[in-house]
Amino acid sequence: MPSDKTVALYPDLSLTQTEAGTGRPCLVLHGGGGPATVAGLAAHLARTAHTITPVHPGWDGTRRPGWLTGIDDLALAYLHHLQDRGLRDVLVVGSSIGGWTAAEMAVRDTGGIITGLVLIDPVGVHVETEPIRDFFGLDALGVAEYAWHDSARFYRDPETLSAGQLALQRDNMATLRALAGDPYMHDPKLLRRLRRVDVPALLLWGGSDRIVTPAYGAAYAEAFGSGRLHVIPEAGHLPHLERPEATLAAIDAYLRETIGD
Repeated sequence: MPSDKTVALYPDLSLTQTEAGTGRPCLVLHGGGGPATVAGLAAHLARTAHTITPVHPGWDGTRRPGWLTGIDDLALAYLHHLQDRGLRDVLVVGSSIGGWTAAEMAVRDTGGIITGLVLIDPVGVHVETEPIRDFFGLDALGVAEYAWHDSARFYRDPETLSAGQLALQRDNMATLRALAGDPYMHDPKLLRRLRRVDVPALLLWGGSDRIVTPAYGAAYAEAFGSGRLHVIPEAGHLPHLERPEATLAAIDAYLRETIGD
């Protein structure tokens, strides 16, 4: 059964996380939508792995210390967490900014802790010909239009949300701005640094994603020393929610191919 716990990482930073399963350690990192968006993904991986699914500091009411102002800070915090626990042979799976965080972890992992990467529609790099959509400039209808293949199915009318839900959503977006707003949704140095990452990297992409396009994903995958792109048709920015069976099948195939490498 999954267990929730809080871990003191630094004197002023505690991580709230859910753990489940046994086997190879697997760190599952959510995107801007919060930990609920990767719950099904973590549950699937927990069938064969020991999943660790943290809440990024500042999301869902958790505390973010004032010094944590960028995705690089988040990446180092998670690397230190893995080091403190003595974990090895770690698979890191990340969605959107969680995928960006995983990539930043990989370029800083001088100890070889991370041995597998699955990045799902990550942001984080600058591709000249494929700009990242201005997410902060979109209203709820715009988010649905650009982020989902089936926008009618996934659109949530803000009028149907409670005051508490709206407040939490605003707080989450404020944290997202603090970590990824300037420079907008990318690290200018990351793309060239990825060539040094030779860990097998699978980049999964929704074919209908218009926040970051599949062409952006192709450039991202090409930047890795050992990366490849797999496009999920009829899915947008969160293919693990829109096309879960196809997404999980691609991850399972990647794990079968890379296990023991």
